[in-house]
Amino acid sequence: MPTIDIEYAELERLLALKLAGDMAKLDDILCNIKGEVKLFNEKEGIVSIEMKDTNRPDLWSVEGLSRALRGYLNLERGLKQYAVGKSIVEVNVKSGLYNIRPFIGCSVIKDIHLTDNTIKGIMHLQDKLDKTFGRNRQKTSIGIYNFELIKPPIEYSAVNPKDVSFVPLGFNEKMGLDEILERHPKGIEYGQIVKKNPLYPMLYDAEGKVLSFPPIINSNDLGKITEDSRNLLVEVTGTLHKTVLNTLNLVTAALIDNGGKAYSATIHYPKDPNYTAQTVTTPDFCNRHMPLNVEDTNKRLGLKLSSERIAELLLIAGLGIEKIRDEAVDVLVPCYRIDVMHQVDLIEDVAIAYGYNNIEPLWRELATTGRAKTDQRLINIARELLIGLGHQEILTYTLTNSEILFDKMNQPKTPLVELANPKVVTMTCLRNWLLPSLVEFLSNNRSTEFPQKIYELGKITVPDETKETKTRDEEWLCAATAHANANFTEIKSALNAFFGNFGVEWKIKETAHPSFIEGRVGKVIVGGVDVGVVGEINPLVLEMWKLENPVAAFEINLQRIIESKLNE
Repeated sequence: MPTIDIEYAELERLLALKLAGDMAKLDDILCNIKGEVKLFNEKEGIVSIEMKDTNRPDLWSVEGLSRALRGYLNLERGLKQYAVGKSIVEVNVKSGLYNIRPFIGCSVIKDIHLTDNTIKGIMHLQDKLDKTFGRNRQKTSIGIYNFELIKPPIEYSAVNPKDVSFVPLGFNEKMGLDEILERHPKGIEYGQIVKKNPLYPMLYDAEGKVLSFPPIINSNDLGKITEDSRNLLVEVTGTLHKTVLNTLNLVTAALIDNGGKAYSATIHYPKDPNYTAQTVTTPDFCNRHMPLNVEDTNKRLGLKLSSERIAELLLIAGLGIEKIRDEAVDVLVPCYRIDVMHQVDLIEDVAIAYGYNNIEPLWRELATTGRAKTDQRLINIARELLIGLGHQEILTYTLTNSEILFDKMNQPKTPLVELANPKVVTMTCLRNWLLPSLVEFLSNNRSTEFPQKIYELGKITVPDETKETKTRDEEWLCAATAHANANFTEIKSALNAFFGNFGVEWKIKETAHPSFIEGRVGKVIVGGVDVGVVGEINPLVLEMWKLENPVAAFEINLQRIIESKLNE
């Protein structure tokens, strides 16, 4: 999401508002254009605003923000018309540029009064457009010059890098083009754009003075503007003609909003079949025409708006109205609203101007009624019972490896489901019991305060030749307690409380299990069937996991228990 920095006092001036630093109120205003205050530097008077809409570069300046907000603040309605005077500069594009950086657009801004903050704002807009809309200067890049120092016509040509040298912006010495790419910060950052070509693009005035080396850097002589600059030349070069023209419109409109008067430029392209037109006048502030269907608008928004009401809302959103008909509204889309490509974009503007909070929510009617499966209800009960017994639920990976399942649990290897092409050595198979995951969790949390009582209710996967997939998933439940006095009696009492509240009768039968201490481990019997194990973890296992406190645990086949309970 683009974040823009604007001068707070300038925003208040352009909107004729006095917010007294109330950022909550500013947030409420900015929500109309999907903006949000991220930071207010009260000392410097700068507001950082995050724009949630990434396809509206017309909002990336204080001028664009104020232009878009004026309708929502009842300051003015409809689109803002921009005028451009007759062409006062010509640009000659030389052959050889088409496969390098073929297109250029220019405008001249006269009688503008710049301040330090205005210049910072223009540079900030230029940087945002270059990096985002211009794809890091790959598609477009912007140059702004002191027009009083330039003698037209301007020449845009492709040159041998060994034949040209000039003083780049911010330096005091002449440098060759390849040297600029190696030494200048902008050359280092953007040099890869031009290095792939044998010739580099260059801009000159009629006296042969260098304007810039696009898209890298302006010259220090002509490409530097100050508060004393009154007449500016704006230039945009790029690889896509439409994107170049759109970028030029955005920058020129912002400078007009700062009090300047715009004049056009005539671009002469070479007689090359790749160029669709040999002469183009820029900028072009013509509005686009787009019909908006009333029925479709109401259908998408769930409203019953008349065409007159839709037109009124579009005016609030800063769009123009050409004609209002019963079935449609003919909309004028301003040149700076390059995000509007379909009538759905207009419908969104209608919704924002209407107010999302004013649209009554409507529950979608579904063809079926969903409900939890019976076994899922019992699984949820099992979770609640373990939480009630003081255990905290954990969720671990179903993927693991044989070392964790067998070697570190002092367990002989048994058949399991392995991955054919594992990506990492720590995840080579599917777990066939849960206890290793819980012991690993305790090992990773040795520095956490004890006692630790945890449980996991999740799936294990075991081989099953009777299934089409050759595998079977089952829901198992494992709980463990770890502290200085953890023992068999404690975990057996927890299991007894769980079964008692779950409504299941059970028995325990003495057994041997290599992961548990001999004589302190038993089988869990439900309905005459062995469904799990309960006991104290073997010290050999604790040592391999570097656990200092005793651990007691139980693990049961919850799916089998639930199935037997449902069959009662």
